[in-house]
Amino acid sequence: MMIDIAPGTATLITGARVFTAADAEGLVDAAVLIGVDGRIVSVGPEQRVREEAGDGELREIELDGRVLSPGLINMHVHLGLALPGSAGAEIAGKSDPDLLLVMADGAKRTLHAGITTTRLVGESRYLDFALRRGIDAGIVPGPRIFTAGHALCCTGGHGWESDALEGDGADELRRLARLQIRHGADLIKVCISGGIAGEHEQIDTPQLTDDEMASIIQVAHDWGRKVTAHVGPSDALRRAIELGLDCVEHGYQLTTEVTALMADRGVWYVPTITVSRCEEFFDAQGVPEWMKSRALGAGPRHWESLQNAIASGVQIAMGTDMPPAAAFDGTTATVREMEFMVEAGMTPLAVMRSATARAADLLGTDTLGRIEPGAHADLIATPEDPTTDISALRGLDWVMKGGVVVRDDRKATA
Repeated sequence: MMIDIAPGTATLITGARVFTAADAEGLVDAAVLIGVDGRIVSVGPEQRVREEAGDGELREIELDGRVLSPGLINMHVHLGLALPGSAGAEIAGKSDPDLLLVMADGAKRTLHAGITTTRLVGESRYLDFALRRGIDAGIVPGPRIFTAGHALCCTGGHGWESDALEGDGADELRRLARLQIRHGADLIKVCISGGIAGEHEQIDTPQLTDDEMASIIQVAHDWGRKVTAHVGPSDALRRAIELGLDCVEHGYQLTTEVTALMADRGVWYVPTITVSRCEEFFDAQGVPEWMKSRALGAGPRHWESLQNAIASGVQIAMGTDMPPAAAFDGTTATVREMEFMVEAGMTPLAVMRSATARAADLLGTDTLGRIEPGAHADLIATPEDPTTDISALRGLDWVMKGGVVVRDDRKATA
């Protein structure tokens, strides 16, 4: 439920231990002043921040010692996800208005789960752009959206049954990349190998030639966009990195040699480790046995890939591929993904950064993922400290986006 506030009222948050994500420190005791425009004005000792607030009308929120963190950023989201199987068939068969309602419901659930920004990496029918307009206009509750529009693939390539646009040859794929940008894409997503959800492919099936990959990357870079690639095997990835790829999704079969190359070239990694260990979710979606077996069979090698990336010092951003707010092991897919990342060898602090400031760096913005002056007041609160125990996020009970409280389980907001 949206918590209404008086228009033109600034907000002062007190009594919080703050993870700013803007520096190397952990928590600091601080008050946070939020302006009428929904941006952070000041962070620091309460008396100083109060003085900066002046004598105008001020709403105060007392968090009683809870930990205040930037809102989470999930970097691999499909709000109109239509996997093979019964649930996916139902979604794929919906009309545009009905599918848009499904996506809007997913957006609301995502926001209430503490994910205040999403990076969509493959939607269908350009409905993601309509949803983004609705959220930006305040008509629909949901997270901030960065989107790739449709993913791009070769004829019969990964994702062709759902959201990906098929193209062959450098010229055609160049045109499809420009088409996404024309619609307003913030990045370009390309499928360069097989994956889990393609029946007539394998994870290590290469699917684009070098000139096809190069054409997409050149167009995106010329227009100031990054390119991220769905990819499984290291051989296909190595070729894409040499051509200028910016980011890797999944990376099911990454060798130490290729993760070292990623670190050296500054190529980002969004592991989506949940997708190779979410048997209950696949069962609930009614996915066919071949897909479930392939996903779970990829699990050990996928886990090793993440560990290789951690050891090589690759830049990692958090993303789930599962719906961000989907139930998973007693929490959400987003929180479970972050727990998996800790189990694989990252520190809780590094994982929190991967879902806040580091993710914002990959998005190319310094106004998200941080609690500092000038940033959007996208915030979450937990009773305990997720920078020392990532499972503290299971207790998330308060969410603010743009200075507006959208979830308040403990009624901290007067």
